[in-house]
Amino acid sequence: MQKLTEHFQVQGVVTAPDKPVGRKQILTSSPVAETAQKYGIPVLKPEKLDEEFIKNHLPFLNADLYIVAAYGKILPQQLFNIPRLGALNVHPSLLPKYRGSSPIPAAILNGDKVSGITIIKMDAKMDHGPILYTKEIRMSDQDTFDSLSIKMFEEAAEILIEVIPQYIKGKLTLKEQNHQAATFTKLITKKDGFFEITNPPSLDKLDRMIRAYYPWPTAWTRWNNKVVKFLPEGLVQMEGKKPVKLEEFLRGYPNFPLKEL
Repeated sequence: MQKLTEHFQVQGVVTAPDKPVGRKQILTSSPVAETAQKYGIPVLKPEKLDEEFIKNHLPFLNADLYIVAAYGKILPQQLFNIPRLGALNVHPSLLPKYRGSSPIPAAILNGDKVSGITIIKMDAKMDHGPILYTKEIRMSDQDTFDSLSIKMFEEAAEILIEVIPQYIKGKLTLKEQNHQAATFTKLITKKDGFFEITNPPSLDKLDRMIRAYYPWPTAWTRWNNKVVKFLPEGLVQMEGKKPVKLEEFLRGYPNFPLKEL
């Protein structure tokens, strides 16, 4: 967001509504909203990005091009018809692999060594439009969802600075995706991070779960009627307690079945 404001005239930002955060459930703006407000850019936070909202708000931004990143919902074709140059989407995978809402966790869970960023021109179908640009990004065995998201979208900001002017001038060739090769990811829920402590995954799979589901929903289980979370860097957190290293955790709970991470 900050990079775009330095190179282009950003007419407005559409982002998620404020959400309660922390134990005190304080309503908090999304990072993109906070950045936009810092630069005096109008911010819209619709509960639903439906036809009525689109008709009543978006045309008045007078934007030539929409950039969509990590919005997490299927957008109607009506939206793409408003700006004269359509809409570009930043997707954190090498499309057509990992279409959908959770490409970064999917890559980590599957043990991929390479992922990437794809810039597409959006159409009415999810992550379906023609490709303008792709870039591979190496993954490490330390990457979490959190760290890889930051890495990818920081890289994407640099890419957009180069891609947008070329796209506007018609210098980029749109390449149709191989739709037959498409794979899809699903919306992650709290249950996805759960495993039975009496039948835990292999250490390799647990490591991938810990990294893919951090910071939410985390890899977690139930033991003695308490939720136990498993976090990166070998940390374990008993419900109501602070995260500690597994060795320290086992000193307090010597009967805990999982003895290594």
